[in-house]
Amino acid sequence: MALDIRTDRHLIGAAGGSQRYLLVSVTAPQAPPTNKREPLNVALVLDRSGSMGGSKIRLAREAVRQALQNLRPEDRFSVVVYDEEITTVVESTPASAEARRNAIKKLGRIDARGSTDLHGGWLAGCEQLAGKLATDGVGRCLVLTDGLANVGVTDRDELVSRAGAALRERRVATSTFGVGADFDERLLNGMADAAGGHFYFIEQPAQIPDLLTSELGELLEVVARDACLTLQLPEGVEAAPLGAFKFVKTDAGIRVGLGDLVSGQELAVVVALRFPAGQVGDTIAAQVGLTDRDGVLAEPAQAIGWIVASDAACDIQDRDLTVDREVARLYAARARAEALELNRQGHYDEARARLERTARRILSYAGDDDELKALAAELMADAAEHQQFMTAMDMKKRHYASYSVMKSRAPDGKARR
Repeated sequence: MALDIRTDRHLIGAAGGSQRYLLVSVTAPQAPPTNKREPLNVALVLDRSGSMGGSKIRLAREAVRQALQNLRPEDRFSVVVYDEEITTVVESTPASAEARRNAIKKLGRIDARGSTDLHGGWLAGCEQLAGKLATDGVGRCLVLTDGLANVGVTDRDELVSRAGAALRERRVATSTFGVGADFDERLLNGMADAAGGHFYFIEQPAQIPDLLTSELGELLEVVARDACLTLQLPEGVEAAPLGAFKFVKTDAGIRVGLGDLVSGQELAVVVALRFPAGQVGDTIAAQVGLTDRDGVLAEPAQAIGWIVASDAACDIQDRDLTVDREVARLYAARARAEALELNRQGHYDEARARLERTARRILSYAGDDDELKALAAELMADAAEHQQFMTAMDMKKRHYASYSVMKSRAPDGKARR
């Protein structure tokens, strides 16, 4: 495991209120070259409503076929399909060759029809997982849909809430896959975040097998479960991650949840810190470490420090360009997400202004750096586009682009390696 820590600037003002950024780059260890791994329990939940007809349902079946081929007899799987009715095609079973063949045969008889009881289908998959999840196993419910929840529980906030703490306590996580232009990206994004999984936007049905099997492939390569970044901070220092990572305050500082890490995964986590007043010459230090459920990442914490200095010294200090670029990317992604929501509500002028403010802020410290200046120019161009009506597909593309940056994942939603 590699852990690299750097800050944008090492001097802070004596009057207090200085904001600095900590960039923590994490590289997960490579999975050992062995056939041994933790058993996997996966529930595959497929929307079979009428809008899934044609190539979507055909490719969803193919995705399940490919996914099942990657399982071993010691793994478990279940398959649930839903429209306004919930059908458990295969109850949780060991992934023997015969069980996989029977599942594929049964899926071949499933066709698209009816409405969309997203909550009922998802809950049925979670129940299949919870009842058979081994104490040392990895479990995930994979939910694929192309439409809006219009039967059963349909309220977005309630669905997200039900995806949260109660199921996570039972170690049931959920990843969601939205296909096409008609699903609710805010709902599927929120469910995945609350349930400790990942959200994927599938623009074209042909992407279904690749992204579904890629998510399953990541589960097969988990090397550290429930990883957390820990920051021990001096009294008076406030801290919060800039990206879309959940965190909690502790007696000593904060703990940032990173989720399950897969072999060779790379994460960039930016933490914003605000410092109290101090005396010139004082040193303030933080301790940064990593933890996980099984102690795979255990190693001594690393220290990084800042020096209290005069305003004049702070104004002329050197900046770390690597940190500045990562901070700018995250602020740009956050601004785009906020501008998109304003556009969705019809507040076009406010959407444009939000992006322009962020572009100007980045330019204020860009100096001669072409990458930062290019990012600011892109935001200015986006600002004009946000001042007009957007199609549902365009909104989803922009939402997903911001999501991937804020979660430190590749543009297609896969783990960065």
